[in-house]
Amino acid sequence: MSFYPQLVLDALKHVRHPGKGKDIVSLEMVEDDIRIDGKRISFSLLFDRANDPMIPSIKKACVHAILTYVGEDADIKGNIYVKVKNKPKVEVEKPLSEVKNVIAVASGKGGVGKSTVTSNLAVALAKAGYKVGLLDADIFGPSVPKMFKTEDARPVLEKVDGKDKIIPVEKYGVKMLSIGYFVNPKDATIWRGAMATNALKQLITEGNWGALDYLLIDLPPGTSDIHLTIVQTLSITGAVMVTTPQDVALADAIKGVSMFQSKNINVPILGLIENMAWFTPAELPENKYYIFGKDGGKKLAEELGVTLLGQIPIVQSIREAGDNGEPAALNEDTVTGNAFANVAQKVVECITERNLNLPPTQIVDVKTK
Repeated sequence: MSFYPQLVLDALKHVRHPGKGKDIVSLEMVEDDIRIDGKRISFSLLFDRANDPMIPSIKKACVHAILTYVGEDADIKGNIYVKVKNKPKVEVEKPLSEVKNVIAVASGKGGVGKSTVTSNLAVALAKAGYKVGLLDADIFGPSVPKMFKTEDARPVLEKVDGKDKIIPVEKYGVKMLSIGYFVNPKDATIWRGAMATNALKQLITEGNWGALDYLLIDLPPGTSDIHLTIVQTLSITGAVMVTTPQDVALADAIKGVSMFQSKNINVPILGLIENMAWFTPAELPENKYYIFGKDGGKKLAEELGVTLLGQIPIVQSIREAGDNGEPAALNEDTVTGNAFANVAQKVVECITERNLNLPPTQIVDVKTK
């Protein structure tokens, strides 16, 4: 009696996979390499991994099936080989693939007006004609809803390519997402670190941001798991550091710059913004009072070799505008509005230069020991 491949396949249909309850032929575990040379039969079995615990028993069952249904004189022992399936490459969707530039806005400490600066910078960029998004990454102290007077907004979901996406809140030409839109503003956000980082990842990957020229990320003060989550999830174009001229703020700003410039993170510093640079009373618009010290941010930028993006004065209207949900950058005719417009232009110039001279920032793979 002569042997042929179909006879071998029919025999192997009697071999069932113990864990999957189907025969190995219907499970497509038999490779298309059956070879018959007289009485010698050889073929390969496909497994998901080389150390599959079912390999010995299935090979033994195959030998029994061949000898039973093909022929007792078949030379099959030792001729069954194991191959590992080639797993199809899964194309991982790049987060925010339509966003051209991601800008992290950070501060070494709280109380330096980082969220105010970020909100006004976003508005200033939008007024200059750019498509802008703003992600409030300060999970435990979200302030963007207050800055834009959108506390009552509740983002809704829409289907995009079969996936649920969060539609950002939009105001003054800026698309915004914040954990503040999903929690009661009067309740404290009490989460463990993992919960906070997972919530942030959702805002990033499930937000329907669309095509943007700039996405600004308002980071919490200091350095934390949130910062690591951002650089591990996104390719950050560059970071902007916000400080005041005060010595304690400057010392913490140095730590923030050091974090972004560290070997593991390696995010370019676009520059430094000195907030609260001086106080100008409304009745004496030409006067400058350096209540937190003079040119501290400017001097620090020179010491660190980074660009001074601008100096923002303390004017009562900034606080009033923020509390009223109308960022000062909306009106370029004011001292502060003009200052933020100049900062926005400087940021655009620095990003353009950065993109011309440096490769894209890699998403960080931070390994903990």
